[in-house]
Amino acid sequence: MALADNASCAKPSDDFHFPEIIELNVGGQVYITRHPTLVSVPGSLLWEMFTQKNIRSLARDSKGRFFVDRDGFLFRYILDYMRDQQLVLPDHFPERNRLQREAEYFKLPELVKMLSPKLSKQNSIGDDPCQSDPEELSPNADTARNLASASAALTNAPGGSFASSGGGAGPDIRRSGFITIGYRGTYTLGRDSQTDAKFRRVARIMVCGKTSLAKEVFGDTLNESRDPDRPPERYTSRYYLKFTFLEQAFDKLADAGFHMVACNSTGTCAFAHDQTDDKIWTSYTEYVFYRE
Repeated sequence: MALADNASCAKPSDDFHFPEIIELNVGGQVYITRHPTLVSVPGSLLWEMFTQKNIRSLARDSKGRFFVDRDGFLFRYILDYMRDQQLVLPDHFPERNRLQREAEYFKLPELVKMLSPKLSKQNSIGDDPCQSDPEELSPNADTARNLASASAALTNAPGGSFASSGGGAGPDIRRSGFITIGYRGTYTLGRDSQTDAKFRRVARIMVCGKTSLAKEVFGDTLNESRDPDRPPERYTSRYYLKFTFLEQAFDKLADAGFHMVACNSTGTCAFAHDQTDDKIWTSYTEYVFYRE
């Protein structure tokens, strides 16, 4: 009887069927999806993996999940495409080329075509499934190219003038707009002391406004790591400066023709210790600059 039981237990492994719900570990990211989703595109790599009978050939992690050694972040878009054969990318998606490479790896030719820059340019905005890509379809791309052409024309023209902005030499095409400078400050003030708040040098100076204006004024001193690939005519509140002196920021704005038009500040106060009268002041201040 025992041998018969063992023989019957060995049979299911020959006729193995994948479960309805499958867990995947893709580059360390865990995904849970249905088996029909993974085999929805015949001929794809996932279809080949999850229609085979020899399950032992598929790699697994320590918890028994099927393992795929690819980019775990980009796989979410591959899986979304497998669900309904449509592609929706977030605004200003910076990983388009890498996603196209992933689509080629997973043998998804239609997705590769959707991500092709040439097809994106030919299609109309309404028909293009990847219209959020900033490099291919930003409505301001022509504006940026026109500005570059104007700069080159002024450079070659006799007597062409240039504005000495904080970002270096550039064409004397002054565009109006606002730039807001903000910073946070904290200091302790005792009962009998007159502590210097030292707000002239702060931990971080934040910049809000139109990207093109911020880059014109601050140039290489503008830290763009928190808001990459922002089109020139879009607004941002995530830039900050690589230096920490307010006067230096004000000098650059003044050199670029900006004037301060408003400022505001908020503050809170709390006792530093229960046994002393020392107080900790925390404030946030903004200066608004404008150029006509």
